[in-house]
Parts: sequence; C-alpha cells; structure tokens
Amino acid sequence: MGAYLKEQGYRIIPVNPNEEEVLGERAYETVEQIPEQVDVVDVFLPAEKTPEIAEDAVRAAAKALWLQEGIENPEARRIAEEGGLAYVENCCMRKTHEGMQ
Repeated sequence: MGAYLKEQGYRIIPVNPNEEEVLGERAYETVEQIPEQVDVVDVFLPAEKTPEIAEDAVRAAAKALWLQEGIENPEARRIAEEGGLAYVENCCMRKTHEGMQ
C-alpha cells in the first residue's frame, strides 16, 4: 500500500516503532514525532489499537485518520471526529485511489 502511494507521488512517512526505515524513509515511533505536517494517518493495525493512534493523530494535528479495509472502531471515530479530523474506516486507500483514476 505505501509503495503504491509513493509510486503515485505521495510522500509516505512511516510510523513503526520496530523499524528505523521503511520504503527508504525514516520511520518514527509515533505520529506526534514527525517533524512536519501530517495530512493522513493511514492505519493497518488491529481495531483495538486504533483509539491510541487516533489520540496520537489528534495531538499531531493531522488532517485525517484512515482505517484500512476490515478495521472499524467507534472509539477511534469519536476521538478523531472530536479532535477535528476527517475519518474513514473499513476502506482501502489504494482501491479508493485507483477508482479515482
């Protein structure tokens, strides 16, 4: 997914506390540590982890929280929406992007 978006010209900033680099980009432990504006936090983790990620995205002043296909969480939705983020769940970003082409 990240590789596809990068090939389409999007800037990908990975967040993975277990990696130092992903797709040739420095990886961060949290969204909040990223030293630039984040537009979309794209989540591939289990639903039970998404409220914590939503909180991190709100603290980082991201613009949107996107939960990939098969991932839904009402608490993450509440946190994101109350924090002013656009919210998408259970939707593949690649399929959505390809459908726009």
